[in-house]
Amino acid sequence: MGSEPAAPAIDTVLGELERVVAELEAGDLPLEIALRRFEDGVRLARQGGQLLDAVEQRVEMLLEGREGSVPFPGADVQDEDEGDDDDDSV
Repeated sequence: MGSEPAAPAIDTVLGELERVVAELEAGDLPLEIALRRFEDGVRLARQGGQLLDAVEQRVEMLLEGREGSVPFPGADVQDEDEGDDDDDSV
């Protein structure tokens, strides 16, 4: 019934990306294979970014309407104009 395959879990994508990076860092691959693995890595990095964006959107939807309350311990809620207060030397 499902026409589209399910997207892989972020953990799966990150695991595959880590394997690709390890293979490339080892430096033992012939150039043509290294190029293919690099292409795989770029694809995985983009896919992981899309998955993280989707997770971020879901979290934002869940936290919508919390009126500035801290979403979890240790989180720091700031207004946008408060970010530059650390640089008083100018």
